[in-house]
Amino acid sequence: MSAKKVVKAFYDSNLAKDEDIINMFHDDCVLHWNSSQGFTTLNKDEISEKLEGVKESYFSFAYRLSHLLEDGDTVTARYTIYCTTIERPFKEEPLAHFISIWEVKDGKMYRGYEISQRLDESVENLTTFSEIKI
Repeated sequence: MSAKKVVKAFYDSNLAKDEDIINMFHDDCVLHWNSSQGFTTLNKDEISEKLEGVKESYFSFAYRLSHLLEDGDTVTARYTIYCTTIERPFKEEPLAHFISIWEVKDGKMYRGYEISQRLDESVENLTTFSEIKI
């Protein structure tokens, strides 16, 4: 499977319901994440803990890709996360915008570099996320 197909399979999942999603990550995976809360580095076990938190807090947690670009074993994704909370399971809402760069090794997500920002719901901004480049 190509690196792009590996990463796309991850972003096509629903993190709130997919029990096996952690298996898409390499055992030596490291995610470097810059968010509004600061910089964080997560290994596979820490990513697994975050995924469990998603399952406890959200009824659905899905990615909507605007861009998915491949260069060898490296894939860049630009997307918005949409979710429904346990408290409001019938109201899907956008949560945040991301750009992630993933290196794929042995058919799994190996090294990640991610930048996220709080949601900007302006029409101009959301329109740029609907221009799909996959």
